[in-house]
Amino acid sequence: MSQTTNNNAIKGGNFSEDWLPVKQIMNGMIQLDDGYYVTGVKIVPKNIFIMDSGNQNNVIYNLRNFYNSIDFEFWLLIADRPVDIDVYVSQLQLMYNNSQSSVQKKLIMQDINKANLFTSIDYNVVDTEYYILFKEKRLELVQKKIHNLISGLANAGLQSMQTSNSDLRMVLDNFLNGGEQINFGAVM
Repeated sequence: MSQTTNNNAIKGGNFSEDWLPVKQIMNGMIQLDDGYYVTGVKIVPKNIFIMDSGNQNNVIYNLRNFYNSIDFEFWLLIADRPVDIDVYVSQLQLMYNNSQSSVQKKLIMQDINKANLFTSIDYNVVDTEYYILFKEKRLELVQKKIHNLISGLANAGLQSMQTSNSDLRMVLDNFLNGGEQINFGAVM
């Protein structure tokens, strides 16, 4: 079978990729078929509810000013990324084994038991991630907008960084698969 026929057979299938206008994901950007780039920033979460009310109001005020200063179309996204906590449990076990204090051992064991509870009830452990994405055709404007978003969020007291290829793949996967994680295993 020739390469062209093989590609046509694949393209004729009923795959999500067939109707998505995604050309490639590269350099932290989704390049679309029409020449636009979709990219943005990933925001490090910050729990403002553990702050005093003055600091809470300050963060909210600064965020409102930041959002009002954005002069282009953007999307706020919240996506869950599955997390494998086995490494975390292993690190806790090492800390437990190396600890000399009975108080520390008790606290560490409580964390180990809580982590084991999550895995024993087939509970999906996820990190919630926050994104601001936008679409732009000109690369020089992409970098300017990313810089403005990072600076504006920093002024509001939030850390952020440009999205990575992995972030963008996860966001696409999250929306295309409805947040469902599919695990394939070997049949014995």
